Amino acid sequence: MWMVQSVGTMALARISTCCRWLVREPSKGLFCGVLQTGLIGGCIVAKRHLLSEDIIKLQDFQQRKLAVAHIADKSKGNYFELFHQKLQRNEMILRDELKLLLHLCQSADDLVIAKDAIHRYHSENQNLLPEDFKFGPLFMRQCYELGMEDLAAATLTDKNLRGFFRDVTSFNIAIDMLFTKGSYEDALEVLRTMKSQGIIFNKDTMILACGTLYKLNTPESYRICSTLLEEGQTKGNNLPRHAYCFAVALALRQNDIKKAQSLYSRIMNTDSRLSQNLKVVLRIMSGALMDAVSILSAAMLSRSPSFVKKPEFSQEVIDMMRSQSEDGPLMMKVEQIVTRLEQANQVTQQTLDDMLCHTPSGKRKPSPITVERRTSRRSLKSLNSTLMLE
Repeated sequence: MWMVQSVGTMALARISTCCRWLVREPSKGLFCGVLQTGLIGGCIVAKRHLLSEDIIKLQDFQQRKLAVAHIADKSKGNYFELFHQKLQRNEMILRDELKLLLHLCQSADDLVIAKDAIHRYHSENQNLLPEDFKFGPLFMRQCYELGMEDLAAATLTDKNLRGFFRDVTSFNIAIDMLFTKGSYEDALEVLRTMKSQGIIFNKDTMILACGTLYKLNTPESYRICSTLLEEGQTKGNNLPRHAYCFAVALALRQNDIKKAQSLYSRIMNTDSRLSQNLKVVLRIMSGALMDAVSILSAAMLSRSPSFVKKPEFSQEVIDMMRSQSEDGPLMMKVEQIVTRLEQANQVTQQTLDDMLCHTPSGKRKPSPITVERRTSRRSLKSLNSTLMLE
């Protein structure tokens, strides 16, 4: 037990310093090759579909994990074996021990031990006041990195762990992971768990929820999606555009054109490529083919500067337009517009589903402010006077 505690204390005390060193001087770090190739413990960095890196924060987590592993590697003994023995002896799990354990996981077996440790820790501390540190996002990022979406879902929905995952971030990371793997039923179950535990849905949760329900594409998922959006509006929440786009696409899939039009009218800014494509599909499916033609014509005649990207339309939408205009009075006009759009590279092979399930770029980090140097580092004199002397 003493060895487990001493290793934990030593490693955790140096996490922050080591992480700063890795960030500032990656070329000198022992693990720089691992960071550059995007691999940790032989696991490829997971691809995200709906949440950006500044929300998942997988790269920050990986840097911190490498820093902790570098420190703990210098100690004697196998930390996981020692921890496993500690669990078998029914000894108390300390906060810093669990924190270190979750940073050191490198395999599925390690994560299973970590889950057992979480169970023990929660049973010992669930009657105490909530802590500032949240273990949930740390465990979920480990699951994300190791591709353990089933374990993530099972842990979140485990009734014996109710109250351990108190933050919305843990649930969002897990749902994003499940969405990526196509486990939409499990993602819905995690959403139900959130609801039952009173975890408030934020904007990211609404996007994930609507995306999951869109993928399920059943009358039941459509009903749930409509209810979620109505609840959000009733509470006065400013729902994200991406969530509305998923809802519009689901309504179209369920052939509820009026509902799709109503949902689309709630989107504040419809200038995005996805919104424009959905607008065209709405016009086509509602029988307003001339309006759809007008949208394409306006995009073709766009007078924006050459460096501004012109509106693009999915080949899928173009094919739908051609199909609806075939043998009709607008057939020739549609063909002319489509030809000109193709020549202007304004037709993309991306489907509407591709556009909906894209990875956002996230928030851009501000460029560092550089201060112009006015004195010489060598002589400490004004640069102007130095130049005059030379």
